[in-house]
Amino acid sequence: MSGCSSCSTSSGGTGGCQNNGSCGTSDCNKMNSFDWLAHMGIPTVDNFDIVEVKFKGGRKEYFRNVDYLDLHTGDPVVVDVPSGHHIGYVSLQGELVRLQMQKRKIRDDDNITRIYRVANENDIEKWEEAKNREVPSLYRCRQIIQELGLKMKLSDVEFQADNSKATFYYSADERVDFRELIKLLAGEFKIRVEMRQISLRQEAGRLGGIGVCGRELCCSTWLVDFKNVSTSAARYQRLSLNPAKLSGQCGRLKCCLNYELDTYIEAIKHIPNVERPLQTEQGPAKLQKTDIFRRMMWFSYNNDNDWHSITCDRVNEILELNDQGKKVFNLQVNESTELEDMAAQSTLELELLDKKFTKKKKKKKNRNRPRNPNQSGNATNPQKETSKPQNTPQNKGNQPGGQAGQGRRKNPRRKPKPRPDNNNQANTAPKAQQKSPENGGNSGNSKRKFPPRRNQKPNDKGNNNE
Repeated sequence: MSGCSSCSTSSGGTGGCQNNGSCGTSDCNKMNSFDWLAHMGIPTVDNFDIVEVKFKGGRKEYFRNVDYLDLHTGDPVVVDVPSGHHIGYVSLQGELVRLQMQKRKIRDDDNITRIYRVANENDIEKWEEAKNREVPSLYRCRQIIQELGLKMKLSDVEFQADNSKATFYYSADERVDFRELIKLLAGEFKIRVEMRQISLRQEAGRLGGIGVCGRELCCSTWLVDFKNVSTSAARYQRLSLNPAKLSGQCGRLKCCLNYELDTYIEAIKHIPNVERPLQTEQGPAKLQKTDIFRRMMWFSYNNDNDWHSITCDRVNEILELNDQGKKVFNLQVNESTELEDMAAQSTLELELLDKKFTKKKKKKKNRNRPRNPNQSGNATNPQKETSKPQNTPQNKGNQPGGQAGQGRRKNPRRKPKPRPDNNNQANTAPKAQQKSPENGGNSGNSKRKFPPRRNQKPNDKGNNNE
């Protein structure tokens, strides 16, 4: 069923369980069955009269609808049990029930009891009173088990709707003598007691939980038949034999190891069986890893950390050569000449790649062209064309500082040359012939004064600028 009609929101608000995930079926999604034949409109005359009813913990049993009640998925019904009556929820009806009974090998005979009626409010109230006794009884029973020293694990308690019987579910590795326990429980709770042993997988299904995959446990949602799981399933799938990773919450091997086992067995048929190292001139190559679906195998020379991947077809080729007593050069090629050819081919490809990137495109330079091409003195060489401002009185006023020549572009690589001064002829001489007043030379017409040296007095004769 896609949803529980007894607890889902009918009108307004957000749909879902009104009891915060705990309805009469213990879990709205626990062991649900989808009726994919409901929309086909099968005639009611031919309907199968047996109904599947779900109880606490996902337990399902089958009952006969003798009175042909109008039942729907999720309706609470009062059913006949060997020691009174109990209440459960309809989980499946119709032709799918026949298929489920064939799958579970349940015969359609007189052993199937009947459905009394649809549960009313009084039945539900009495059932709720009986369920409120489950948790205190569970804790008290565990204390008694600990006092008696019994090697058993109590996991769940289920009270019957008529409050006349209680079923205690436990798990144990060995046979347990619980006769004394039954006497103590019956005398304390004043009720008929039934002890039912379940496996660890069934215990995990009743308790529920989240697996390492992030989803609810398969045993608590849909899995009914628990098949045997062996370590060979992990070997076929190339999984590490780590019990902490391969075991589920029940402490046994995960049931999901069998889901993809057939696919792996079919894929392994095309994988070569490498029983001994591959013989090469580089040394023996040992198998390290196999990717079944990609058909790739990784080998290493002399147990080195460097792994080399080759295809399964290449492995078969090397095995055939080794059986003939021949050694290949390495895992990739059979002879060294093939390796030289591959190196030459790769070198040629690199050279072609270098030539491709060495041919750089010439970048276009920014050319400062004059507005009027007739004013340029050299029209054939446009790279030397520069716009020089004319040294006119009008341009002098427009230049910053009011001096001519300030608007020229200066080359930062070349040092500025000293400008000639008409008033001082000494500055026109070369630098090698000029002498500074500090060295005792003649400064010419320059009347600049320099401060005295540290070890020289102001009236020293060496100073000619006084």
